Amino acid sequence: MAATATTAKDKSSIDPGELEKFRAMAEEWWDLDGKFRPLHKFNPVRLKYIRDQACAHFNADPASLTPFAGLTVLDVGCGGGLLCEPLARLGASVTGIDAVSRNIEIASIHAETSGLSIDYQMATVEELVADNRRFDMVLNMEVVEHVANVDAFLAACGAAVNDGGMMFFSTLNRTAKAFALAIVGGEYVLRWVPRGTHDWRKFVRPSELNRGLVNAGIDVTDLTGVTYSPLTDLWSLNPRDLDVNYMGSGMKAR
Repeated sequence: MAATATTAKDKSSIDPGELEKFRAMAEEWWDLDGKFRPLHKFNPVRLKYIRDQACAHFNADPASLTPFAGLTVLDVGCGGGLLCEPLARLGASVTGIDAVSRNIEIASIHAETSGLSIDYQMATVEELVADNRRFDMVLNMEVVEHVANVDAFLAACGAAVNDGGMMFFSTLNRTAKAFALAIVGGEYVLRWVPRGTHDWRKFVRPSELNRGLVNAGIDVTDLTGVTYSPLTDLWSLNPRDLDVNYMGSGMKAR
């Protein structure tokens, strides 16, 4: 397990203002009732989605405790490691990168105390691509709406995917409904996350994301909405409702 600082070669997708938001919340990554409580509630549905889609693509046994054994995974913008740790438990060789050094420190400490070997690095995806690093799966989950240049970010993520590999993504749609629920509801009414965490103008429509992924050499193979039920306090997949949260997967040609 390693957490290494590197000097940026190309930070075209980094937005300093967005980094500052997450730097201010870094201490709360593993607090189930803290500022990242919504992400902890969201984690099971996105993890199951990744597992199901990847098992089908790589012909892995979904009943296995370690279906990702032998596969390499890059989690871009890994934060405190909320996805890295369960993916490592599924057998994957996981690399988590983040541009906020405190996130990497917290993720590394938590992985070590959990007995997990995860390669955490303070780095950008552009840096890894420049170092000729490639992975079977690249994840950009709840990241694309925080970058400065979406197309540049997706191009770098696409370049990091092995031929025949997969990319997973999740973000927020730029709709009036998303403004009402994610911004007004999530930040001001329910106070799930601090005010200002999201900028509606940076939300990404599925068509825009698809265009960027195609240009990055990724063919989108699945797209689904993710909706929240206040009655059950649970998230679930809803392929018919991409109005607010949505996620998907794509494949890079061999």
